[in-house]
Amino acid sequence: MGIRSAAWVDGLLELVGHAHVPGRSADRLGTARTLITLHRPGRRRLTVLRTTPRYLPEITDELAEGGLNLDWAGFAVRIDPALLRRGGHWEDGVWRIGGLLLDGLRPWPGDFTAHWCGSGEYPPAAWVAEGVQAIPYFRGGQLCLRVETARARVSATRTVGDSIELACLSSRRAEGATVRLNHRQSPAVIALPVLPGPGRSLTVRIPLGAFELSGRPEPDPAETAHWDPVLHYPDGRTEPLVLDHPSGGLAAQFALPAPGRTLRLKHLADSHLQLCEQRCVPVADTVAAIPEGFLLTGHFPQPGAGPHELVLRHGGGLDEQSIGVEPLAGGRFQARLPITAPTSYGGRLPLRKGVWDVLIRPAGDPGGEQPVALAPDVLHVLPLAAEARGKRVLLQRRWHDTLIVDSTPVLPAAERSAHRQLGLRSQSYPAARVEPLREAVLYDVFGGRGYADSPRAVHAELARRASGLRHLWTVDDAQAELPDGVEAVTVWSAEWYEALATCRYLVGNTHFPEFVRRRDGQVLLQTWHGTPLKRIAHDVATGWLDGDGYLRRLAQEVPQWSLLLSPNSFSTPILRRAFRYDGEILESGYPRNDLLARPDAALAAAVRRRLGIPEGRRVVLYAPTWREDARSGDGYRLDLRLDPQAARRALGADHVLLVRPHSHVLQRCPGRGDGFLYDVGDYPDTAELLLIADVLVTDYSSVMFDFANTGRPMLFFTHDLAHYRDDLRGFYFDFEAEAPGPLLATSGQLIDALGRVDALADEHADRYAAFRERYCHLDDGRAAGRVVDALLEHR
Repeated sequence: MGIRSAAWVDGLLELVGHAHVPGRSADRLGTARTLITLHRPGRRRLTVLRTTPRYLPEITDELAEGGLNLDWAGFAVRIDPALLRRGGHWEDGVWRIGGLLLDGLRPWPGDFTAHWCGSGEYPPAAWVAEGVQAIPYFRGGQLCLRVETARARVSATRTVGDSIELACLSSRRAEGATVRLNHRQSPAVIALPVLPGPGRSLTVRIPLGAFELSGRPEPDPAETAHWDPVLHYPDGRTEPLVLDHPSGGLAAQFALPAPGRTLRLKHLADSHLQLCEQRCVPVADTVAAIPEGFLLTGHFPQPGAGPHELVLRHGGGLDEQSIGVEPLAGGRFQARLPITAPTSYGGRLPLRKGVWDVLIRPAGDPGGEQPVALAPDVLHVLPLAAEARGKRVLLQRRWHDTLIVDSTPVLPAAERSAHRQLGLRSQSYPAARVEPLREAVLYDVFGGRGYADSPRAVHAELARRASGLRHLWTVDDAQAELPDGVEAVTVWSAEWYEALATCRYLVGNTHFPEFVRRRDGQVLLQTWHGTPLKRIAHDVATGWLDGDGYLRRLAQEVPQWSLLLSPNSFSTPILRRAFRYDGEILESGYPRNDLLARPDAALAAAVRRRLGIPEGRRVVLYAPTWREDARSGDGYRLDLRLDPQAARRALGADHVLLVRPHSHVLQRCPGRGDGFLYDVGDYPDTAELLLIADVLVTDYSSVMFDFANTGRPMLFFTHDLAHYRDDLRGFYFDFEAEAPGPLLATSGQLIDALGRVDALADEHADRYAAFRERYCHLDDGRAAGRVVDALLEHR
């Protein structure tokens, strides 16, 4: 069971969550029989509350394993804190909140877990009476509700010389009392006298220099020291300092004697006050949605500091972008947080799905970054939503008050759930297969990466012929820009399943889903995506490719192909054997290489302009392949091995280095955007990059066969040649003997070779010519026409 969100509504604690028994679908359980139990350990009293069923589409993908229908696994309940009173009076103590599912006569008790972010992770506290708080929180995997009378409340702060003063109100007179600051990371304690005021008021004065004299371990300048203030009365009673109800948050920072360190008064989730000795923290106290994303304003007092930048960093390490921060008067700042990211070719696309950290740092100082915190008064505003190209992006919080951005998948959670996908696959797709075929083409490039590769060339040829076909293109995560006349279809959507079932033509450069069954009259064209140097499919003997059932899925997919393209006579027998394919192979050359066999100078100039490459610069394109043993999240790790700084120093101002990782590698290249290093991993089509490259640097990638059409020099950075050849994939020919350029083992050797590349090209001219003759003999600029002829004749 889990809590999705928590809020106080009309004085009641409203919990929204889900209840799930493994192996039981929610439509069988009936969430109307979900009960909430409330009891105080050690007491016999048990309160049972009935919940209201709630449809929560955002949780279905997290719970619906094995195709269970959990559409109505959600519930909502409102807890009246008056239930916690005894004899009409508030009594401090802790109550445990549990769940009880009734499946027939069998009860399923369970505890509630916290959501990963927002109010479901840190539920808000509320004042339920004068001086009395109800505080929901998670402890040891259990949801608890604590009633606490605040007997020492802080209402205001001010600076007095080199000290700060806390104005407090106590439940009793404070003569002889002290406030002790307890250091969480050590036994150190700072004892401070209390100055009694009129009535039950008191003042606590904290010298800013006291922390250096406290005896606590010398802190790392980048670390935070936490101090918990506790009021001690002469009779031994103690009370934590709690932030007063009317005062709201006391989000304030005070400069400490140590350079760059401040004392922050932090409002904890339970309203307790904590003193944090740390670097200055940017605190956003206003957030708002604007057309381009979100507007943040807040305070970040750093007198004399230079310009700062806001940084969005993908939690999976895929990307990072920086945005200027506008300084305002009084140590305040303003920043516009975009929900789109710039592309290498001058466009903007929605932020990639996932969680993005929000940081502020001095401009150009990666080591000085700080997470953006949220003032207490804005916590209830979140989550805040904005939208880009149909993609929903949330401004959200983690760890109570740390700001994050959650770029959600384009497909709603209810559509992504295992139950929904099972229904689409087992019911909707078969039902659509009996519908008449549409005169349409569904294209797919690497599962939705964009408009590129041989499918792009096939589409361009069909469009040139005005074939009358409707053109649909598979897109994932809104990360593609399509030309006019091409319709985007989101992968795994109902429309995608329908297109797979009803489009007359399916054209893809990689794998189709294993559930696809080709219909009578339907044509499935597999273009594949490269002449094989490295072994593929069933020819790979190392076992790397079948760790997740790849070969099993391939065995189901391959018989559905109508036509498989081969780029040359060398590849044809390999493709047939490796895929165990006994259907028709069209030995046609690759449509994607028409661009290289018949280069267009105007297009090449346009590509250079889109990338912002200055006139006269020599273009070095570095396009390595991926490594199966370098898994990272949903993709593979970027491991350049090339030293860009050394390359910049050696090649000077007349070169640019374009880095194009394999499509499986989603990480961006660090250091890009300096005028020398360009990360073109997001550029839609590799063929256009090959068109403008003066030199290609690769390792074992099939781009070598495509680039050979240009006749321009190639260098091979084979730093792991023996491992890749002998342990990882294996080769189909003697690469060391046939490579049309030198094999280089270190970054230094590669950079040296780039400085004398023309001489090296002359040394390898004969091998280059033989390589081109063997592997590019069908690349005459007309492959797309041959493929389209075969496609249209095949039905």
